[in-house]
Amino acid sequence: MQPADPIEKSPVDLTAAVAFAREHESLWARDPLADPQRWGIHLQDRPPWNRLLGPVQPRGPASGVVVHRGREVASWGEPDRADLTFSVAKTYLAILAGVAFDAGVLPDPDEPVCERVAVDAFGSPHNRAVTWTHLLQQTSEWEGECFGLPDQVDRYRVLAYQRTAAAGAKGDPRPLQAPGSHWEYNDVRINVLSMALLHLFGRPLPEVFREAVAGPIGMSPNWHWTGYDNSWVDVTGADGRVRRLQSVPGGSHWGGGIAISARDQALIGRLLLQRGRWGESAVLSEAWIERMLTPCAIAPFYGYLTWLNAGQRVFPGAPASSCFAIGAGSSYTWIDPLRDAVVIVRWIDPDYADRLFVSIGAALDGSDASASARISAA
Repeated sequence: MQPADPIEKSPVDLTAAVAFAREHESLWARDPLADPQRWGIHLQDRPPWNRLLGPVQPRGPASGVVVHRGREVASWGEPDRADLTFSVAKTYLAILAGVAFDAGVLPDPDEPVCERVAVDAFGSPHNRAVTWTHLLQQTSEWEGECFGLPDQVDRYRVLAYQRTAAAGAKGDPRPLQAPGSHWEYNDVRINVLSMALLHLFGRPLPEVFREAVAGPIGMSPNWHWTGYDNSWVDVTGADGRVRRLQSVPGGSHWGGGIAISARDQALIGRLLLQRGRWGESAVLSEAWIERMLTPCAIAPFYGYLTWLNAGQRVFPGAPASSCFAIGAGSSYTWIDPLRDAVVIVRWIDPDYADRLFVSIGAALDGSDASASARISAA
């Protein structure tokens, strides 16, 4: 009798890294309804803005997936569980803007939004100067209220990845500057971008994402993108009909957002790693990927709703060529072109994320001496 073919084993030993991820799980509660004071970033907002407007759900354990050279070499926790991913959804909005760009619906991201989207949100003299690029780079300085939330709620907000000090208290009425001249991480303005894209497509964004991205790259049906209870708007479709559609947020700051599995996130990460290509097809143009990864002139750590690691400023333990989609909780999509790797990490204490990336990187380097030398030289 012929012996059975040997089972191919991965040359990458990620045992220590996986154990580290499990040992440093997020301090957030597993169930936001049972322990609401240990779950969510709306708790950082001033009243009356510190409340949920959309649905939330219990989370899974520390989970993740490592894909190296197109092959899954490790997974842990519940990698197929669709969990809320918070601001990783911002990067998915940038992908949707790329779908519009490639289709000719958004031919020039540097034109003012009001030229293609005629809604009150872009009607004031100040907001009429806001471009799609401003919104995608978080430099818009858009002013107003969206679904009951004023942009003021996130003024003076500073994230650790910026590595700068706050100039004022979050939620204070910081004086606005001209659109394009100030960088600020502001979730209300992200909601405005999402609403503008909804009007631009004339269709629900989850429907567009499923058709243009999720389907072509083989994502599971086990994901959903949900809006707030009050985020329904009248939208005119391509057929001229007006429909009442739900606008979805680019995160879960006030609930809602994308619930998606680590394995599906890894597919999206691979799409970006492969510069928009999937097999023989171009799901996104390389021209759009290049825009996403081009540093903002006044915030070189940021592209189009994507964190960049130039100077290893965001994560010192990852190569400078890396980019990230990052969500609270914490959720990370790490795209490492030097190692040809995509790493998804869910529900880790953010204080330990960089050390985990170092451990994963070392394991990947250990499987390929030439790759290790290449990264050391870089």
